[in-house]
Amino acid sequence: MKELNIETKCIQAGYVPGNGEPRQIPIIQSTTFKYDTSEDMGKLFDLEASGYFYTRLQNPTNDYVAAKIAALEGGTAAMLTSSGQAANFYTIFNLASCGDHVVAVSTIYGGTFNLFSVTMKRMGIEFTFVSPYCTDEELEAAFRPNTKAVFGETIANPALIVLDIERFANAAHAHGVPLIIDNTFPTPFLCNPFKFGADIVTHSTTKYMDGHGAGVGGCIVDSGKFDWTKYPDKFPGLCTPDESYHGVTYTERFGLEGAFITKATAQLMRDFGSIQSPQNAFLLNLGLESLHVRMERHCENALKIAKFLSAHENITWVKYSGLPGDRDYKLAKKYLPKGSCGVVSFGVKGGRKAAEAFMKKLKLASIETHVADARTCCLHPASATHRQMNDEELIAAGVSADLVRLSVGLENADDLIADLAQALAD
Repeated sequence: MKELNIETKCIQAGYVPGNGEPRQIPIIQSTTFKYDTSEDMGKLFDLEASGYFYTRLQNPTNDYVAAKIAALEGGTAAMLTSSGQAANFYTIFNLASCGDHVVAVSTIYGGTFNLFSVTMKRMGIEFTFVSPYCTDEELEAAFRPNTKAVFGETIANPALIVLDIERFANAAHAHGVPLIIDNTFPTPFLCNPFKFGADIVTHSTTKYMDGHGAGVGGCIVDSGKFDWTKYPDKFPGLCTPDESYHGVTYTERFGLEGAFITKATAQLMRDFGSIQSPQNAFLLNLGLESLHVRMERHCENALKIAKFLSAHENITWVKYSGLPGDRDYKLAKKYLPKGSCGVVSFGVKGGRKAAEAFMKKLKLASIETHVADARTCCLHPASATHRQMNDEELIAAGVSADLVRLSVGLENADDLIADLAQALAD
């Protein structure tokens, strides 16, 4: 049978019931699993057999859903985490440790920026932040001999800048390191970073993948294409024996297709335990089954609203890469041909105070830290998600004081436009 289209994968991938088995993915709500002998369980601990012994490491429900996301992204292995923050932390920490260095794009989500620039810095990992529009010389200058990865977002949150994935992938590979892409805003329905050279993809599944504000979660997907064995000195955790896990060498035992995710599971999930609950994984799968339908409507509504805002006298600027004339319009055509997600950023005439006053007058759109939901919501990032940043960091992140992030939901677009119009009226 030919390769299934992504719409079919949203419904069918990851779980195939056997004769008489549940049609829907079963929720295995159990912390532990029973075995007849210690020898049987020992094989699991030695990674010599597949199976489950403790949900902190793995759970069947989670694995079914992770397999679906891997299929959607075109990866070889995936794992669910408790949040998108956990997914990004695990991905970096699986490659870098104290004394190492990572190149990251400056316009990443404020929480991720704080994770990298403060928390992981305290762990001894240094980050150099570069503009998504940096010159080739500036990008080249960011690398060091101890650089272990490059990190960016397909669509920056909330700056909505589209990353030139291919360009950053080429730079990363020239230095023998992988490109990690947070693909939360587009989802695999709108963009597949692996096709453009990315090596690892992360998601906050809390957003469009769930789509209904029901469960917090994250996911890591490995393309299985980066050859860690070419750089054993750079990636000893993958290419030399892990003494904390019976001396297993992940690349030898699991190949390029499974080494990265197996190490993240056996080592990091074992020690940190940021597992997604089986119940949340079940809810996530329900969201995935309608992802392809919802993303089309999100994009359709967002484009209508972006056009309305761009023509309004009380709006000073609009950022939406689907708009002709947007700085990233050509990149969006390349990387996001089916649409530019459902989030629109814009500035209200009058600055910060005017933006806050506008948001208070909204009737349908609610003020939330959430984004990428079936219900329309909005946020003033400088006062919320990015409030830990100083003015210089805000500018580097592409977040101005007047920026409002509108996450356009699945409601009727005319109703949403009417709500925006009354809130913008003098």
